Amino acid sequence: MAVLEDFTTVESLMFDLETLQAATNFFSDDLKLGGGGFGVVYKGTLPNGNDIAVKRLSRISEQGIESFKNEAILIAKLQHKNLVRLLGFCLTREEKPLVYEYIPNKSLNYFLFDPRKQGELDWPTRYNIITGIARGLLYLHEDSRPRIIHRDLKAANILLEADMNPKIADFGLARIFKVEQTEDDTNIVAGT
Repeated sequence: MAVLEDFTTVESLMFDLETLQAATNFFSDDLKLGGGGFGVVYKGTLPNGNDIAVKRLSRISEQGIESFKNEAILIAKLQHKNLVRLLGFCLTREEKPLVYEYIPNKSLNYFLFDPRKQGELDWPTRYNIITGIARGLLYLHEDSRPRIIHRDLKAANILLEADMNPKIADFGLARIFKVEQTEDDTNIVAGT
């Protein structure tokens, strides 16, 4: 499937399950990148050679499918150098994986808490990571349409590209705000 720069339909974001199964060697544990409360992420390689990250979601109720499609289209339209890009998704009765760009350097968490990797985080690199995260958040909170509040920002949800450019990931708990909305009430505690 070719990823289109300007997509407006569900069809432009659809991957078929067979392609994702082949790309991830049937969701092999050997290709597992990590996981959390919303699912497990696998590295995959498409037939054209492009690497992807496939998030195999925990079960979604059948009535949530239309909402899932709408939110996936919204998130896929978000474009910022400090956000992980959603390339598409797959919808079958039993599977609803999300397909993201693959980020090779793992998470900020890995660099902060692995004594062998901490040395790669000198102060200029840390500063660039911090400002990149801030730019991504500013885009989500102020400049994106609709506004999005991440609600689970932590080191494990900041992925680092080969040049250590940070990308905010995992919008599983994100809250979408109306354009004019500046605050919201909630009785649900979410995030870390």
